[in-house]
Amino acid sequence: MMGRADKGLIITTGTFTLEAKKEAWRDGVPPIELVDGDNLIDMFERLELGLIPIRSYEIDEKFFEDYKE
Repeated sequence: MMGRADKGLIITTGTFTLEAKKEAWRDGVPPIELVDGDNLIDMFERLELGLIPIRSYEIDEKFFEDYKE
């Protein structure tokens, strides 16, 4: 990548090792942004990429106790 790019990007659905993270930000070379599975999901949710938000509710049973016969 030296001399060809200002920054790199590696995406995985898994995780990166500590060694990979250290290598991505090694001094003297362009940085490499690492996007792991958790960050990828966060990005998709934040941007609603291919997702339709759904709002859901849970029933509050205590609220209805006074109305039982």
